[in-house]
Amino acid sequence: MKNLKKALVYSLLILIFGFVSQPAFAAAKVNLNTASVAELVELKGIGEKTAQKIIEYRKKTKFKSVDELTNVKGIGEKSLEKIRSQLTVAKKKVNKKK
Repeated sequence: MKNLKKALVYSLLILIFGFVSQPAFAAAKVNLNTASVAELVELKGIGEKTAQKIIEYRKKTKFKSVDELTNVKGIGEKSLEKIRSQLTVAKKKVNKKK
């Protein structure tokens, strides 16, 4: 009976860990050229004002690389490094039918 309880507890812990860690691994990257204010503020260190500055910047010129984010006032190298892995400027794939 003790072994059954022990196995059940371990199984439950593994299951819980799987659910808790899943969002961290499954998170989609935020596209700097298409993200909304709501999506941008989800990034660590980006508030509403900075998110709005990012959107204003991209209205003038689309981001060609994540590194260009440092051109936005209020975002420096340190801030960028904290969120770089969560960002992309990838273009949407367009399926051309022939």
